[in-house]
Amino acid sequence: MRPSRSLAPVSAAAALPLLLLMTLPCAAVPHARAGHGEWHARVVDGPPQARLVEGPPYARVVDGPRVRPKPFGAECRTAVDGSRAVAYCHNPHADADRVRLHVECERWWDIDTDGPPAEAGPARTVRLTGRCWQEVRSVWVSHERQRQRQR
Repeated sequence: MRPSRSLAPVSAAAALPLLLLMTLPCAAVPHARAGHGEWHARVVDGPPQARLVEGPPYARVVDGPRVRPKPFGAECRTAVDGSRAVAYCHNPHADADRVRLHVECERWWDIDTDGPPAEAGPARTVRLTGRCWQEVRSVWVSHERQRQRQR
């Protein structure tokens, strides 16, 4: 028996949301929430030594000392004017920073340059300059920690 033509658009409209729901990626489907009695990852207060929390292997959390890295690096501003590039780097931190200006030229035959390192000491501002024969394509500054001197 042939279905009525008047029901065909309705059944297609009803099947479309179901089809879209079945083709959703896994990340778009909401995850089930864990109920009572299931293992959860949890942080335990305690001494700063690292220790493991009881539970299955997938729920173990290591609690240990948090080491915060020392702030480092000068803040640099760059500017390009035609074939010349300049950078001003100010170091607000206690450790010295060795900064270098790198200039990439627009023309294939123009030589890219890496400037010599300049030491930006604590609370100091340094000026770095570079140039191309014609246009400058890009300019950036690299940073390097000052090596500790052996006594």
